[in-house]
Amino acid sequence: TMKRNDLQNRLIDFGVNTTNICEKLPASYTARYLADQLCRSALSPALNYGEAQMAESRKDFIHKMKVCLKELKESEVSLEIISRKNYGKSEEIEKLKGELDQLISIFVKSVQTARKTSTSKINNIHS
Repeated sequence: TMKRNDLQNRLIDFGVNTTNICEKLPASYTARYLADQLCRSALSPALNYGEAQMAESRKDFIHKMKVCLKELKESEVSLEIISRKNYGKSEEIEKLKGELDQLISIFVKSVQTARKTSTSKINNIHS
């Protein structure tokens, strides 16, 4: 199983690698807009995951994990637009998209597991 620090480091690396691509995008209006959007959405999961680790309840944890997931999905769309616009090196973008797919899968599974754990605890209380 993946340790919390491993996931935190992967999210940080994803944010750093994504911002490196953003900094290389052309100076056009569209590229700058995408770079700004992508920088925010790519850095957000690492920050929000840190908050999720200090969640005040299971519900709060699930909410914060879903925020991470939403930001990852937003990053996915931004990277796809950048890719289709042929900005940057396609191999760098494809590598990021591969890591992003894995991160999204991890967060989907984490939210599902947290929901199941929460539901089973409620069912045990009512049994």
